[in-house]
Amino acid sequence: MKEKNFYNEIGNWDFSKINYETQTTSGWNIYKEIEKYTTSKSICLDLGTGGGENIIKNYPSVEKIIGTDYSKTMIKTAKENLKNSKRKNIEFKVMNNLKIEYPQESFDLISARHTVIDAKEIYRVLKNGGYVIIQGIDKEDCIELKKIFKRGQAYKDKKSISKIDLENLEKAGLEIIKKEKIIEIEFYKTEKDLMKLLLKTPILNDFSEEKQKDVKLLIEKELFEKYTKKFREEKGIKLVRKLYGIVAKKT
Repeated sequence: MKEKNFYNEIGNWDFSKINYETQTTSGWNIYKEIEKYTTSKSICLDLGTGGGENIIKNYPSVEKIIGTDYSKTMIKTAKENLKNSKRKNIEFKVMNNLKIEYPQESFDLISARHTVIDAKEIYRVLKNGGYVIIQGIDKEDCIELKKIFKRGQAYKDKKSISKIDLENLEKAGLEIIKKEKIIEIEFYKTEKDLMKLLLKTPILNDFSEEKQKDVKLLIEKELFEKYTKKFREEKGIKLVRKLYGIVAKKT
């Protein structure tokens, strides 16, 4: 419920107003992977779609995409974004990822980006020969930042999220086709840009600013400044993202 309230308050998944650049050591791109395993006749389900920004802009040409999120505010934003786009094959719906509200063997492909999954539910609603493609945030993501704050997303988990997903997919009966470690190095132009990211995402638990106009007045100002001073480089404030990609098939 706390996480649901967080995303309802955020209301969108648009990072375009944050000034940063990304360098990647991987050739992984979830939408290019989706394109490899779909055709113009594919029926697709996107779990945890947020405000729909990514699937509207990046999803390949398929017959139909159903984007779902358990946040009503996110889906409201997604529907508004869809009105302003030229996409005609997308539908958005409020739904819990862990209880997929569709019959068995409904989809040719299921995608899940930075969200929780239920492997058994995915297996149930995938057609035989269908694929699931996952991009997730792993335990070591932003680890230097989490060490300074001594908390954060999956920081105290004993087992990595990628390993849990792989094990659950295999237990559900899916064949792992591809797994990949993804390292992305992000450079934020200013402290304000990095702060916008942390306020908009659950990288750090309960990261907030005081209810004042001055954006520098952080409750955890000293920790934030400690990180920005230590990891400031010529390109900006460095943040190392560690993600994972999985492609699995229902055989």
